[in-house]
Amino acid sequence: MKAILLNEHGTVLNFILSEIPEPKVCSGHVVIKVSASSLNPVDCKIRNGMLAAIGPELPGVLHGDVAGVVTDVGNGVEGLKVGDEVYGCIGGFKGMPGVLSEYVLADAKLLAKKPINLTMPQAASVPLVGITSWNALIDRANITAGQKVLVHAGAGGVGHFALQLAKAMGAETHATVSNDQKANFAKDLGVDEVIKYSELEVHEYVEKLTGGTGYDLVFDTVGGKCLDQSFLAAKEHGTVVSISARSEHDLTPVHTKSLSLHVVFMLLPILRNIGRENHGRILDKITSLVEQQKIKPLIHTQRFSFEEVGQAHQCWESGSAIGKIVLESSW
Repeated sequence: MKAILLNEHGTVLNFILSEIPEPKVCSGHVVIKVSASSLNPVDCKIRNGMLAAIGPELPGVLHGDVAGVVTDVGNGVEGLKVGDEVYGCIGGFKGMPGVLSEYVLADAKLLAKKPINLTMPQAASVPLVGITSWNALIDRANITAGQKVLVHAGAGGVGHFALQLAKAMGAETHATVSNDQKANFAKDLGVDEVIKYSELEVHEYVEKLTGGTGYDLVFDTVGGKCLDQSFLAAKEHGTVVSISARSEHDLTPVHTKSLSLHVVFMLLPILRNIGRENHGRILDKITSLVEQQKIKPLIHTQRFSFEEVGQAHQCWESGSAIGKIVLESSW
């Protein structure tokens, strides 16, 4: 079958179109005819070598998000059959081939049936950002109706999904963005307040939008300086959740405000093969919210084929993308 291989870590020029053997079904797994995938920051970081330790052996296939049709079902798989349209984040990591190929083998525990009101590319954009948002807001922060929630980078992949999930849970949602275009996208998502961080310091928008009290919950999707700003934006006894905490920080504000700080690493169940079934269950719940039209994925306007994966990576690295970058198979 056709597949896009990464020959070695480094530039996008290291992606090549190749032929590899078709996967064979095994116990607890299904084979999927791949329709679409999407790009997540971790895919770029594996490609460039920053996160090579969690990536597949090279030459190998990258990308984890997938949407497609089940073509074969292994022993012990329940709830899925040949012909089902499914989605999930299933590979592109150590010991698990990615999805930029005609067919892919997937652990059935990582999958759910695709929302009926989404196209394959739309569905492929959801798994990693959807599960990450659920882990952060529901599993860790225990979000409740009426809370005032700030999400950083509200027009980004995780950010735009988290805002909609928070709204679906009954929260008042605020988002930071970098420019007017992203502000308009955030408003279209139903965000209650949009903050252009280039125009207001943290203390200024906290005073303006919370009366100086701060936010019940702050979701940092950026890391670095943004995590420090999250500590400043949170109210006393508030909660901060980050998905990018590979850096050094002064925890004085966490102590003086008695904050709860959580770090989410969504890939851990996939990498460790512990609790993978939770990913499938979360996707089932997300499917329900999507079909109720409470959440809709935001797709970047420029589309790419699998053969154009290098261009997709360059688009993300340029910082110009709004929402998720998707790739479609033409095979």
